[in-house]
Amino acid sequence: MSVMWTPDLAVGVKVIDEQHKEIFRRVDGLLEACKAGKGKDAVEKTLDFMEDYLVQHFVAEENIQLHYSYPGYAAHKQEHAGFIRDVAALRKKFNREGPSLMMAAEISRTLVDWLVKHIKKSDMELGAFLKLSNIKH
Repeated sequence: MSVMWTPDLAVGVKVIDEQHKEIFRRVDGLLEACKAGKGKDAVEKTLDFMEDYLVQHFVAEENIQLHYSYPGYAAHKQEHAGFIRDVAALRKKFNREGPSLMMAAEISRTLVDWLVKHIKKSDMELGAFLKLSNIKH
């Protein structure tokens, strides 16, 4: 099982699309580690990466939204904050229970499910707004 970023997830903003691709690469790396029997070791590394990188990614997205006066900014920012809380909850669970293949699967599922849903709705709306506004990114 692997997860891949696909062209239908392209928002049309180069920096956002590249960051999404990196997130998918990291989750795929976790799944590949699981297949190779090294998932337990990869769980903490994936969580460490996500806690840092997601914040950077969300700040970049939000800065674009602010710069171009995106009307959906407040709701979009709330979605980001909710996901940061979800990742923090995964970290707490990891700290309590330790690394396991079940934890790796839960992290992968949570990240992929949220990202795909968020990209296909909220990020696509942002991309459409920028395109309709003739903003080149």
